[in-house]
Amino acid sequence: MSQRARSGELAPTYQPRDVESHWYDWWESSGYFTPEIDHTRKPFVIIMPPPNVTGELHMGHALFVAVEDLLIRWRRMQGYPTLWLPGADHAGIAGQWVVERELLAEGLTRHDLGREKFLERVWDWMNRYRGRIREQLRILGASCDWTRFRFTMDPGPSRAVRTAFKRLYDKGLIYRGERLINWCPRCMTALSDLEVDHEEIDSKLWFIRYPIEGSDRFIEVATTRPETMLGDTGVAVHPDDRRYGDLVGKTAILPILGRRLAIVADEAVDPEFGTGAVKVTPAHDFNDFEIAQRHGLPAVNILNLDGTLNENAGPYASLPNFEARKRIVEQLDREGYLSRVEDHRHSVGRCQRCGTVVEPIISKQWFVKMEPLARPAIEVVKNGTVRFVPDRFTGVYLHWMENVRDWCISRQLWWGHRIPVWYCRDCGEVTVTDEETLERCGHCGSTKIEQDPDVLDTWFSSGLWPFSTLGWPEDTEDLRYFYPSSVMETGYDILFFWVARMVFLGLEFMGDVPFYTVYLHGTVRDETGQRMSKTKGNVIDPTDVTEQYGSDALRFTLLTLAGPGTDMKLSLPRVESNRNFANKIWNATRYTLRALNSGPLATASDGAPLPPDRESMSLADRWVLSRLHRVIGEVTDLMERYQFHEAGRQLYEFLWSEFCDWYIEASKVAIAEEGVGAPAARQTLATVLEQALRLLHPFMPFVTEELWQRLPHAGDSIMVAPWPAVDPAWIDEEAEREFGFLMEAIRAIRNARAEVGVEPARWIHATIYPGSHRVTLEQSEPVFRFLARVAEGGVQYLDELLEAPEQVVTLVVDDAVIYLPLRGMIDLDAERERLRREIDEALVEVDRARQLLTNEQFITRAPAHVVERQRARLAEAEERVSLLQARLAELG
Repeated sequence: MSQRARSGELAPTYQPRDVESHWYDWWESSGYFTPEIDHTRKPFVIIMPPPNVTGELHMGHALFVAVEDLLIRWRRMQGYPTLWLPGADHAGIAGQWVVERELLAEGLTRHDLGREKFLERVWDWMNRYRGRIREQLRILGASCDWTRFRFTMDPGPSRAVRTAFKRLYDKGLIYRGERLINWCPRCMTALSDLEVDHEEIDSKLWFIRYPIEGSDRFIEVATTRPETMLGDTGVAVHPDDRRYGDLVGKTAILPILGRRLAIVADEAVDPEFGTGAVKVTPAHDFNDFEIAQRHGLPAVNILNLDGTLNENAGPYASLPNFEARKRIVEQLDREGYLSRVEDHRHSVGRCQRCGTVVEPIISKQWFVKMEPLARPAIEVVKNGTVRFVPDRFTGVYLHWMENVRDWCISRQLWWGHRIPVWYCRDCGEVTVTDEETLERCGHCGSTKIEQDPDVLDTWFSSGLWPFSTLGWPEDTEDLRYFYPSSVMETGYDILFFWVARMVFLGLEFMGDVPFYTVYLHGTVRDETGQRMSKTKGNVIDPTDVTEQYGSDALRFTLLTLAGPGTDMKLSLPRVESNRNFANKIWNATRYTLRALNSGPLATASDGAPLPPDRESMSLADRWVLSRLHRVIGEVTDLMERYQFHEAGRQLYEFLWSEFCDWYIEASKVAIAEEGVGAPAARQTLATVLEQALRLLHPFMPFVTEELWQRLPHAGDSIMVAPWPAVDPAWIDEEAEREFGFLMEAIRAIRNARAEVGVEPARWIHATIYPGSHRVTLEQSEPVFRFLARVAEGGVQYLDELLEAPEQVVTLVVDDAVIYLPLRGMIDLDAERERLRREIDEALVEVDRARQLLTNEQFITRAPAHVVERQRARLAEAEERVSLLQARLAELG
């Protein structure tokens, strides 16, 4: 699509759906998303966090697309070969669960289908929704390289998973053992600590008396889960707790079952909790498991995998655990063992997927030994090789890594990467392979082998993502050129789930970090700050938003709502206001195109507009070009520091408030008169708008491409046009100061007119004592009059201050005084009120300046020019107060 193809007249109003419907396919077909490998140039790489293939994308996905596409488009414009590698995740337990829900609606379970048929059903579902996710990413403008799209269950990433497992196993870093794990009785699988959500609930604390063997004494324990007492193998007290010193080493008797329990002393016991004595249930409590390990206490599992009690629960076998709790408490009460019950608030763990209360149980599972892997992963963060944005998450990461436990990686699911372990029925040995299938035992050659039925934690494959997507374990050209990535952008809520695991697995298998910078975004909440959820009915669907307001408006909103690592409150009125921002730029471009058609425009040989001739520039031209180059520098610096929200805000302010509201209005005078200033105004309009659109492109790609194509420009697409560079020669402090004075004076006149009720269309007169600004006012008088609605010939200049006559509004701007003779138009009460407000504001400034100048530390430590500037501000503020008070006195 050439410039010629988009050269028709712009529509009167901005319609985002019309604008956004055609650009994406052209960008992709032009090859802009696919980088060339060039070893003479350093690439900029982001590996996309793969969305789970579990349905529609949500607002969190829209946020990561906005941030990552911003980075990719910006670096692409800076000339980097950019790779944004897209993908999708099979989602493990979440993926299996959504298909099981479908089956449930049909009156079926996965067991009715069997493993093979069930997996076929899951693959059908994945293939269906994988395409939908790709389409949604395109709608949002994600300029990722679709030729390199990866799915975690594709053959390449799957082979990487098997290879990684085998290498870790061969090094002794993967082992199988009986350990305490989190178990979901509903999903029937082990869960990592990170897959368990904790919530505070109102419950009870039961106090139970355990008899001491051979005496009539009791030791009283407190518990929130009385049913687990059937798995008790000990009682623990703190070694410094004098209440129980004589009982340590003795034996308690477990009520109901009569099991003998050793009483031990352990520093893990909190003497302030309950009675200071705790029951030890090693098979169903993580702290108790550690106590039991230290004291050699056995572990007795009382739970079946479905949450019912097993044969070790004696008379309560086969009961659901909460039903058993009720009956056990009743028996304890009947038999005199229940001392009392108190209200108690405590935390319970729930399965992140289905919400079922999680049960800690002893189980044989596969684990990754974490301590050897964590050491180098800690070091690369401490030495700054990997840095976090914002930096506060550095400490969070280090605390977790320094206290990490072995990682349970096996899951009792059918969907996922099958554990590449085979058991031989003949010799009993285990064979671990990186091949997809195994025909014979690797030890005895027997064909009587069967594969481990479990699958791997989905975060195992995700941890390999930065290099498995590039072809590892093969030594591919992509891997050599694009690894490590430049930035990993993701939510702070998966810092441990994913980021930490990518770091230690990248170091283990690649010998290098997987990325250098980790940018962590916050959570998108509703406008009241609540988490979005279907149950609350406050979910904002990005698809609905883009259909109504456009992808550009949604992207700009998400990028400017909050800084890195900060949650944001999203509201539709905010998105609408940014759609209006796009409309403002649209109208500015329509005006600019009309202005360019009114006369010749000088362009470079490549078609780009040339800046105006310096000798012919007006003050407004000089001012807006100076502001443009300041904004280029400020926005570039903010982008380098990942302060995208502030960069976007500055662009918004420049385009809306400075370019549209001030410069375009000022340019209308020169363009309309078609005098000596018209050519410079046209060159300035074209130059500033074209470069501003390039600055805005990473934030709002669709509308900027549409408008840029209509303007004179160099190159085929804005997305590969160069990022604007600061030219210090265009920074003009005098122009900024003097045009700033003009704006201040015009604002003051507009405000005064409004406050005293002068109709907006009415032309007025102004008598001005210009102070140091006479040249500015005289040279820019046409602009001043046009914007302040002062009649032609209606400006009179004074050489000295005069006593103002009655019914005149007096305005003080810097060292100038403006008198507006509004006889018959003025509301005296309103004018008095306005003057009082201005006096109050000026007095605040006087007070602030005096406080600083009487502060000894400020006087002695601040640079001399800063102190001098403050003295000047004080003098100006005092003069302003004097003038305003005099005018107020004149009104009586």
